[in-house]
Amino acid sequence: MQSDSIILIPTYNEAENILRILKAVFKLDYDFEVLVIDDNSPDGTAKLVKEYQSKFNNQLHLLSRKEKMGLGTAYIAGFRWALERDYEYIFEMDADFSHNPKDLPRLLKACKEQGADMAIGSRYVTGVNVVNWPMQRVILSWIASKYVRCITRMKIHDTTAGFVCYKRKVLEMINLDKIQFVGYAFQIEMKFKAYEKGFNIIEVPVIFTDRTHGESKMSQKIISEAIFGVIKLKCKSLFSK
Repeated sequence: MQSDSIILIPTYNEAENILRILKAVFKLDYDFEVLVIDDNSPDGTAKLVKEYQSKFNNQLHLLSRKEKMGLGTAYIAGFRWALERDYEYIFEMDADFSHNPKDLPRLLKACKEQGADMAIGSRYVTGVNVVNWPMQRVILSWIASKYVRCITRMKIHDTTAGFVCYKRKVLEMINLDKIQFVGYAFQIEMKFKAYEKGFNIIEVPVIFTDRTHGESKMSQKIISEAIFGVIKLKCKSLFSK
């Protein structure tokens, strides 16, 4: 029987993490399913997932793409895959344990029982809850969220968070064909689109722990996209009204 909840995990060179994160998710007291969206990882991430699909009782799915095309396009491919099926709750989560699988039921509860249409695993709603990041990066991330909040006027503390649960209807209402950004700014754009449409967004406090295995995908280009993309988003919103 299909679960009502699917977790989307985009991967590129996550062989060191992928089986560990899958096992952690499937140990939870809830029948989550997982869709791994792999961008042809040279380290064999997709091969590991294929080998373990039979061991996870049809809870594990794989969407293989031909090349690295960016986080945003990976999630949109995953959203489309999930919307073609009967999942009611669709999650975004990283493979590197920066998002704790034990927080998944709390995000689900926010949507199922507390009226959220979109639940965000938030690093900043109760202060700064980040572990293992250099102080410079903590400050940069915190300022980035404040900057986005100031420009967009969204009442969200962690506007760049990538740990999210959507109710199905949110993704059905957002025109995925018109999502512009593929990197860091993708997360901001999705929240802004949900905010514009009046969906109820709840931030659930979580502790974010930086990866201990594998390499970060952050780059200067991704940061620049976020900084200038926010202004573009807000201007386009103003002129479309």
